[in-house]
Amino acid sequence: MSQEVVSYYEDFSEIEKKIWDLLTNAVTDRSSEFRTPVFICGNDKDLDGRVVVLRKADQKNSFVQYHSDIRSSKIDKIKKNPNCSILFYGKQEKIQLRLKTECKVHFNDDVTKKSWDKTGHISRKCYLVTNGPGTKSDKPTSGLDNKFDNFDYTKEESETGYKNVCVIKCKVKSIEWLYLAAKGHRRALFDLENNKKNWLVP
Repeated sequence: MSQEVVSYYEDFSEIEKKIWDLLTNAVTDRSSEFRTPVFICGNDKDLDGRVVVLRKADQKNSFVQYHSDIRSSKIDKIKKNPNCSILFYGKQEKIQLRLKTECKVHFNDDVTKKSWDKTGHISRKCYLVTNGPGTKSDKPTSGLDNKFDNFDYTKEESETGYKNVCVIKCKVKSIEWLYLAAKGHRRALFDLENNKKNWLVP
C-alpha cells in the first residue's frame, strides 16, 4: 500500500514550518511526543543525557528552553561547555529532530521570574526538595517533606522553590531533520547560523 506524500516530503520551507509547528505545539500539548526530548551536555570524556520538558519554542529568535534545578549536575556541565544537543523523536509523526544549541543558564533574573510566575504550584513541587537532584540517600526518597509530597501546600508556600529553579535557554545553531517514509526516507540539515540548507543521505 502506497504512503501518502506529505507537503513537507521534499520542500525546505514546508519542513521548517513543520519543525516549528511541532515544537511550538509541544509546549502546551502534554500528549505531544515532542514535549519531552533528550538533552545532552558535557564533553567528550563525560557526556550526560536526560529527558527534559520543553517549556518554550521561539522560531523568530531561534531558541527553545526548559526549566531545571540550579543544583543539578548538568548546570556545571553547561557552564563549562554551553554547546549541547537536543534529540526529539515522534513515533506517530515518524520524525526525528537533532538540534545543536548554545545554552545559557538563567538564574534569579527576569527570564527565570517570568517562567516561574507561569508555573502552577503543583508543577513547582520538584523544586521544593531539601537537597539537590542526585544527592545520595540512605533510603528511597522523593527528597520532599511529607507536606509537599502530599501536595498539601499553597501556591504562596511553593514560592520557596524559586531559589532552586533556573531556565536553560538554548540558542538553536542547526537542526537536522529525518522523516521516515515507506517511499524513501528524507533527511535535511538546516544551518541557522549561516542560513544554509542541505539534503543529506538518510
